[in-house]
Amino acid sequence: MNINFSSFDATDVDDIYAIEQLAQSHPMTKNVMLSCLSNRYFNARVMVDEQLAGFYIGEGVLDESSLIEICIHPDFQGKGLGRKLLAHYIEQGKERGFMSCWLEVRESNTAAHKLYQSMDFNEVDRRINYYPTNTGKEDAIIMSYFSFG
Repeated sequence: MNINFSSFDATDVDDIYAIEQLAQSHPMTKNVMLSCLSNRYFNARVMVDEQLAGFYIGEGVLDESSLIEICIHPDFQGKGLGRKLLAHYIEQGKERGFMSCWLEVRESNTAAHKLYQSMDFNEVDRRINYYPTNTGKEDAIIMSYFSFG
C-alpha cells in the first residue's frame, strides 16, 4: 500500500467534498469548505495507491492551530489512515511553529475520541448540545494538544 500526503486546492474540492458527504452525518457545506482555502488555513489529502482516501483542514491563528475537519472515506476506515493523517497534521503544525492545537469531536464519535487520546490530546471542556443529530443534539468534546514546538 503506497501512501502519499499532499495539499489540495479549489480544483480538488469536488472530490474532497464527496468524502465529507459520505463520512459525516452532518457535513459542512461546500461553500464553507471552499472558504477554508484562504491563507490562514492549511490542509492535506491522503492518497492510497493513487486513490483519494481522506483529508484534513487545519486553521492557524498566531501560535494556535485548530483542526477544522479530518475525514477518511468509509472504504478506508479502520486501516490506520486516520492516525497517519492526524500525525501529518501534527507534524505540519510543528513546522508552522504552533504551540497548541484545539479540536472538537462529537461525543458519539468514540473511535475518533480514542484516536485523539492515543495521540496525546486531552479533553479540556464540553460544549453542551452543540452538534445536531438526527434526533436532537449532542455534546462536543473539546480537546487540546500542547506538544507543538
